[in-house]
Amino acid sequence: MTTQADSAGSRVDRPGLRAFLAMPGFRRLLFARFASQWADGIFRAGLAGAVLFNPERAADPLTIAGGFAVLLLPYSFIGPFAGALLDRWDRRRTLVFANLLRTAAIAATAIVVGTGGEGAGLFALALVAEGISRFVGSGLSASLPHVVPVNTLVSANAIATTTGAMVAVLGGGCAIGLRAVLGSGDVGSAWTTSVAVVFTVASAAIAAQFARGSLGPSTVDEPADPVLAVARGYVDGARAALGAPRVTAGFVALFAHRAAYGISLLLTVLLMRYSFTDLGLFRAGLPGLGQMALMAGAGTLLAGFLTPRLVRRFGRHRAVLGALVAAAAAQAGLGLPMVLPTALLASFAITFAGQVLKLCVDSAIQQDIGDEAVGRVFTLYDTLFNLTLVAAVSGAAALTPLDGHSPALLIIATFCYLLGAAGYLAVARRDRAA
Repeated sequence: MTTQADSAGSRVDRPGLRAFLAMPGFRRLLFARFASQWADGIFRAGLAGAVLFNPERAADPLTIAGGFAVLLLPYSFIGPFAGALLDRWDRRRTLVFANLLRTAAIAATAIVVGTGGEGAGLFALALVAEGISRFVGSGLSASLPHVVPVNTLVSANAIATTTGAMVAVLGGGCAIGLRAVLGSGDVGSAWTTSVAVVFTVASAAIAAQFARGSLGPSTVDEPADPVLAVARGYVDGARAALGAPRVTAGFVALFAHRAAYGISLLLTVLLMRYSFTDLGLFRAGLPGLGQMALMAGAGTLLAGFLTPRLVRRFGRHRAVLGALVAAAAAQAGLGLPMVLPTALLASFAITFAGQVLKLCVDSAIQQDIGDEAVGRVFTLYDTLFNLTLVAAVSGAAALTPLDGHSPALLIIATFCYLLGAAGYLAVARRDRAA
């Protein structure tokens, strides 16, 4: 793998934000991520408002689960293809064209929303837009080792992933503000959603400034037949992940978090729409979800700041276990009362823990997986990440009442974290025994 790490030797660098921003490649990749994730925030919040909080449409638990499936399942369909292509095609060119294709998909989705369309047609267009978005996200992650020294990847991931998530939250907040101005019906939702195209075009323009081939892949391990290369994407990604014990253990921990998060996410949406009422500064409905997203963004930001320090002081192993235990405690102590103020605090704490887990897993993939397979592993990772959430949301939708008041499901979510910690320990111990 050819990166700036070639001249870094074995020394472990811990540069701050200023040092990273002085690296032209990192800075440009970061800005491309910002534009892409701002578009993500606007598109998802606009679509959520159109489907879930639109006075012209109804929403029950199964409808909400279907909405989350639209937003999160795309890689279930394109996963076998995306990873192989990211490890075969010039990633710079892929980022440019994927963003332009996403622009067209978002524009088409907005037109369908504005004309009152719903059902399969709307969901299909949203699936296309989100599928391409996931493709772009994996491409940005796979490109990161080409713009920073490999021994700074934990810090680089913390900055890129954390600030990118914060930008997505700001994009969602922008969409909520636009709905207040443009209207919460079909036409207003359409105009709000369409604003995302400005930022997808900007992301494409920024990615185009990289030199051809500068983002990899530097090594191509693919058969000559592109159809065969695409078809074996999942298999190669799984083989590479299973061959890296730290990656395998991280998958177990992160997917346990994702299952628990999916349960609490569905209940939160239902509580916000049907149970919670405005309480002082706290808001219910879509504005309440906006406040919750801000709390989650604050948790993400804190995790980005603290994770490199936690890993340096306690090691990745203890950081992961600590995050799982903290999330379980937050789920039981703050989520279980199911009142608006503690729900907001739970959003902060659980998102903080989940981001610590994600940063640890991201850096493990980038450090332990060769560049010829990293795109396929990230694709597999993203696929399982979202399938787990959708399965959890769908299962909870079949069991929860309309108002979302289900203590039993939140107790199940708490146990998911504890089972994740046990599974992580089991995989780690098996690796040490081997």
